[in-house]
Amino acid sequence: MVNPFDDESGKFLVLVNEEGQHSLWPATLAVPGGWRAEGPEGSRQECLDAIEANWTDMRPASLVRAMAADG
Repeated sequence: MVNPFDDESGKFLVLVNEEGQHSLWPATLAVPGGWRAEGPEGSRQECLDAIEANWTDMRPASLVRAMAADG
């Protein structure tokens, strides 16, 4: 049995949470609470490429806000 996260022939989603963190997610599984699908369903590589292109700041959004408030 292939791990659904490693299935090169599977369909995937890019998930994003309220902290702006991104995750690769198998399209066959329910989206977990606190996450939303962002963008269309695609291949594993397409979704990994989208994550790499769009998640350029690994800091959680709350940390970014706190650092901005500190000046």
